[in-house]
Amino acid sequence: MIAYLSVGASDIARAERFYTAFLPALGYGLEESEEGLSFALTRKSPGCPALPEFYVNPPFDGAPASAGNGSMVAFEASNQAQVRALHAAALAAGGSDEGAPGFRAAYGPRFYVGYLRDPQGNKIALFSSNPDEPGRDD
Repeated sequence: MIAYLSVGASDIARAERFYTAFLPALGYGLEESEEGLSFALTRKSPGCPALPEFYVNPPFDGAPASAGNGSMVAFEASNQAQVRALHAAALAAGGSDEGAPGFRAAYGPRFYVGYLRDPQGNKIALFSSNPDEPGRDD
């Protein structure tokens, strides 16, 4: 199940104008932060088991945004061990490491994530926020 999508933008104000022209009509609420824009569904859609989020932000590597630079698809795992196992399996299947599984200071204390590139170069995240597991500060 897809949990969130992220796209890059060099001009956040311009991106906000564009996305707020239609996402609110689709049920997305907007939260702004220093990192960029976060859009989340404000109500559950019939037949939709999850409420995926959509992020618009400058690429973390500091390079100009382009199609693919800053874009990422994230998949939610059930726990930290599964993140590690799936990250290793993806590397063995031809992916490349973009960030070993672990906690990141920029994210919440329970957000455990590993990053990869698929053979084409698309960025993929595998994450778990399982509240029953130790967090970064535990």
